[in-house]
Amino acid sequence: MAAAQFELSSPPSDAISAIKFSPGSSSKLLVSSWDKKVYLYDTQGEVGGTLLKTFEHRAPVLDVCFGADDNEAYSAGLDWDVKKIDLTTGEQTALSTHDAGVKSLVYSPTTSTLISASWDSTLHIHSLLSPTKPATTIPLPSKAFSLSLTATKLVVAMSSRALHIYDLKTLSLLSSQASDPLNNTVDIEPFQRRESSLKFMTRAVACMPNDAGYATSSIEGRVSVEWFDSSAASQSRKYAFKCHRQASPDGVDVVYPVNALAFHPVHGTFASGGGDGVVALWDGVAKRRIRQYQRFPASVAALAFSADGKYLAVGVCPGFEDGREDLGEGAVKVYLRELGENEAKGKGTK
Repeated sequence: MAAAQFELSSPPSDAISAIKFSPGSSSKLLVSSWDKKVYLYDTQGEVGGTLLKTFEHRAPVLDVCFGADDNEAYSAGLDWDVKKIDLTTGEQTALSTHDAGVKSLVYSPTTSTLISASWDSTLHIHSLLSPTKPATTIPLPSKAFSLSLTATKLVVAMSSRALHIYDLKTLSLLSSQASDPLNNTVDIEPFQRRESSLKFMTRAVACMPNDAGYATSSIEGRVSVEWFDSSAASQSRKYAFKCHRQASPDGVDVVYPVNALAFHPVHGTFASGGGDGVVALWDGVAKRRIRQYQRFPASVAALAFSADGKYLAVGVCPGFEDGREDLGEGAVKVYLRELGENEAKGKGTK
């Protein structure tokens, strides 16, 4: 099968913050934006896909995710609220309110839990099996920048290069047992505390689908790959590498932030997207780049693979790396790439 790529019609009017495929369908796609909206697309059927609905918010939306099915979504952003969105009726319900902007959201199907991470240096744990119960607050040592989870673990990337790894079942159990609606704060010790292998601020974190480890990226054109196993042998496998750099005419590398990471759900390889407008595929185990795609017209802000691994969504918008301060008309785009059968398959070890 030949790979095909197309641009979604009716993209957001301001910068893209997140892109998420439905877990049950490779045709449903959510996009959140700084234009204060969440967009729901059907990517199949018509050429360029179909914008099914938009959901207005009071402030820029920084993250969005699907819930238990294609009709349920959750959003968060600069209005400080964590919201449930009924994608059928459009009804929005506030689940909790942080004390600052909410940067990241993840939904755990194994525990029916929604977790939000905020610049107020807290996590909110929402037990969706008890929707009337207030969220449990977990204090963090610093601002949260990115979340990712596996079937059993949650990884929280924060400022000061700190990373916390939590056991999901423990978080879910504590949330369900918390009983005081006036003081729902629980100071829980993480499963592991780590410091990022990267010297500069963490931009994104993504967990391996096999629950073995995770990758993080930084603002300084680097990605690190690490494993959860804390044994010396396993930790000796961790490594970091340079990427998303462009040579300038005077021979000096221009270094771009690595804004987005996404693991392929079938092959376990991962994609990185940078401020240089490039998306690359990597085999993290073999430590090899699989391929690099043709440069996109602006910075890559967000990436997502469909649950079946057949599609890669790429959110593109100016990241202002070139010093410009305006978006420009038509600068925000969402691309869908249909992957060839072996396009994202690893190359094996050297």
